[in-house]
Amino acid sequence: MATLSFLGAAQHVTGSCYLIQTDQHRLLLECGITQGEDKRNQQQGPFPFDPQTIDAVVLSHAHLDHSGLTPLLVREGFRGPIYVTLPSRDLLPVMLKDAAFLQQKDADWENKRRQRAGQKRVQPLYTIKDVEQTLELLEGMEYGEQKTILPDIELCYRDAGHIIGAAIVELWVTGNKGKRKLVFSGDLGNSHAPLVQDPASIDAADLLLMESTYGDRDHIPLDETLDEFKDALDAAAEAGGNVLIPAFAVGRTQDLIYWLGQLHRKGQLKQQKVFIDSPMATKVSHIYQKYRHYFNYDDPDFRNTMTHSWEQWLPILNYTESVEESMELNRISGGAIIIAGSGMCTGGRIRHHFKYNLWRKQTHVIIVGYQAIGTLGRALVDGAKRVNILGNEIAVKAKIHTLGGFSAHAGQSQLLEWAGRFHKPRPRLYLIHGETEKMLTLQRELVREHNWNAYIPSQGEVIHL
Repeated sequence: MATLSFLGAAQHVTGSCYLIQTDQHRLLLECGITQGEDKRNQQQGPFPFDPQTIDAVVLSHAHLDHSGLTPLLVREGFRGPIYVTLPSRDLLPVMLKDAAFLQQKDADWENKRRQRAGQKRVQPLYTIKDVEQTLELLEGMEYGEQKTILPDIELCYRDAGHIIGAAIVELWVTGNKGKRKLVFSGDLGNSHAPLVQDPASIDAADLLLMESTYGDRDHIPLDETLDEFKDALDAAAEAGGNVLIPAFAVGRTQDLIYWLGQLHRKGQLKQQKVFIDSPMATKVSHIYQKYRHYFNYDDPDFRNTMTHSWEQWLPILNYTESVEESMELNRISGGAIIIAGSGMCTGGRIRHHFKYNLWRKQTHVIIVGYQAIGTLGRALVDGAKRVNILGNEIAVKAKIHTLGGFSAHAGQSQLLEWAGRFHKPRPRLYLIHGETEKMLTLQRELVREHNWNAYIPSQGEVIHL
């Protein structure tokens, strides 16, 4: 009898992991790392199963909370295929190598502390060597391609509209009671995203796993967010200072290039230099260029203009590759827009730019993504007057702007609309990838709008397919 076990992102937002077992095979759907509050509340590894017994892995997209433990899986003996979309196959080397570097860096810092305390050394969760072995197992698939990946399991990817290569997963699982179709939403995208397609419609399934990240609310209207964005840029230009934007390397940075290009082409962007100061975001931007045929058709001018590179769309765009080039940016006293990682200001080059610019009244900081509790970004959003950066106490005199409409996730209304496309009789619905309170809100709305009862599984719960 086929079963599904909820091993991650059950009443949590990160660490997606679901185990499907048939009479003959074991398939792991997602293998994500826990992050933020989830990381403090849940232990990373060991797995609650023997990795050597897993026959195949299916990943919905390249974000680490969906893919970030695959090198640990390989380190502990997994040797089967890892199925991904073609863009995800290109993104994962960038994402996983960066993750391995940070794992090693964290272990080195912890071991310095432990050495002074006379404690046993720790090892990183995985290394670059583990990542290299993992990358050899990747098998890319096109959207819409249906493939038998195990004798009793078929797979098809549909566009989720979240980041480039993000997918809704369709699985057909054959057991002793016949074939059952499972649909996993992955991370559903915001239908107002400027680059990627809207989430694909699916109308039939026996079992549906649906994300609920923003199950309790809708996003601020995009038009309002774009007006706030332009106002913040104008204010910075008038003040004569630089604009600093901490941004996620995958998705958010590329969206920002699009919106800045649109302002520039309309003659409404007063700054004359835009810098992408993140080696990771630069690599990801080039991957987006490679798959620009995946972009939507919402802006024909953009599609016709960007036939090769982002610089065609935004001619004032510059990439800073080396540390020396990054340091040179701190010599610019005003008129520049600097987009750098990390998105929550927990590391990366943005912290160096803050060190040299936060104490300047003419500096403007634009926050364009979620800032978790305990991060430097959250402290700035909450109005901190002084912050500690790289061992230095810095006065916060810069103007901080917080924009709320750039999310890459579907809001509540979009989730309800997507789910409502399933035909009756509707599938059994399980809400995953969300905080409990937000799931409960979405659960009530599904009953109110669709007369549809959704289940909220617990971590470790097992159900029959």
